Amino acid sequence: MQFGSDIQQNAALFETMIGYGKSFDIVERDIQVGNAQFKFYFINGLVENDAAMKIVGDLMTADPIQVMVVRDMAALASRFIPYAETEVTSEMHTAATAVMSGQAVLIGAQLPGALIADIRKYTARSPDEPENNRVLIGPHEGFNEVLLQNTAMLRRRLRDPALKIELLQVGERSKLDVAVCALDGVADPQMMDAIVQKVQNIKMETLSMAQESLLECLVPGRHFNPFPRVRYTERPDSAAASVAEGNILIITDNSPAVMVIPTGFFDFLQDTNDFYFPPMLGSFLRIVRLFVFSSTLFLTPVWYLLIRNPDVIPQWLRFITIEDPVAVPVLVQLLTIELVIDALKLASINTPTSLSNSFSVIGALVLGEFAVQARWLTAEVVFYMAFVAVANFTQPSFEMGHAYKMSRVFVMILTALFNFYGFFAGYAIVFALIATTRTVSGRGYLYPLIPLNAEKLRRLLIRRPISQQNT
Repeated sequence: MQFGSDIQQNAALFETMIGYGKSFDIVERDIQVGNAQFKFYFINGLVENDAAMKIVGDLMTADPIQVMVVRDMAALASRFIPYAETEVTSEMHTAATAVMSGQAVLIGAQLPGALIADIRKYTARSPDEPENNRVLIGPHEGFNEVLLQNTAMLRRRLRDPALKIELLQVGERSKLDVAVCALDGVADPQMMDAIVQKVQNIKMETLSMAQESLLECLVPGRHFNPFPRVRYTERPDSAAASVAEGNILIITDNSPAVMVIPTGFFDFLQDTNDFYFPPMLGSFLRIVRLFVFSSTLFLTPVWYLLIRNPDVIPQWLRFITIEDPVAVPVLVQLLTIELVIDALKLASINTPTSLSNSFSVIGALVLGEFAVQARWLTAEVVFYMAFVAVANFTQPSFEMGHAYKMSRVFVMILTALFNFYGFFAGYAIVFALIATTRTVSGRGYLYPLIPLNAEKLRRLLIRRPISQQNT
């Protein structure tokens, strides 16, 4: 529906569309300049009050003769509203969406269309360092929930006109602002176009959960695959480095988490700390992370297989056997501790910050110690599961840690049912799942190993000097 020439009819239709009169925070101001009549709409709390009042004040104090000679909204903006970002639209639906997103809309008698003034001022927290991706050396700031501030922090680090940021809106009701960022000449243009097309083709009512809602629309039918298809970062320096390497970012409003695309299995081996230390130390940290985190997938299933078959344990490994067994089956002990660890994590999340650390430590010590003394658990089971729980935090992806957990539990259950056959079949299924997983861009999950790109694989496994990578 388009704006007509009758301001009263336009106002009646537009106010019905935005719900004026039904919500207390939707504001309408009548402005009379000589014989010219205007109506100004905005949502209180989403606009900068000083800017809104300045627009109203400038129009009310303008020379009526100068206002009367204006024939279109663009000319009105250039003469009387020069300090705000403005655009003109003839579509009533576009103007209503602008009001709902926090912009101000001006309509006038005998002036075609509506003037949209971007004077938004969202409440935002300070750019504090993310909780899940800290660095010892380097900037201690992170993205927040305001998209425009996030893109500004990205621009601050990449002052290149080739940085392309395309703004889209997703959701019939939520109208979620989504920015797709890439570096022209570095990122794959076909991949960029494909991702933009995927975002534009999303047909949903609302995307209230921001990046997670968007991801489930971009990668449908992955509900039984626990391995993450994208990597998240809340650090502007990490996001800027990813763009410079040719990756694509998806930034959603109302969320500080930025998607990095494409993301493969080996990308989760990297950490921001690697690049704030010299190459030798960064490579060492990366190798330690690879070894320790990989062991979480194999440690307890291999140990469980060996104690089920003590005759295959060599003499030099006899120390791994259980010296003082209890009545509870070992598999039940392992699965119970897996659940208890997750329960402690959830309890820690819902515990006040000042108490969460002490609660987790005390809860784990008390539960583990008394469970061993009560002969519900063996000390060996508690030890191995404690190592697995700690090793899970060597990489920052919460989703990848849970994917390893589900794979580990799956292999242990198959081992309990079919012994050696179940053990090997379980890992074969897990590796087949990883190998057949596709990223959001369609690239293989194991790239650059499959298909092999030795140079990129070497860069992922070994921290090279920044001067050689130019990122």
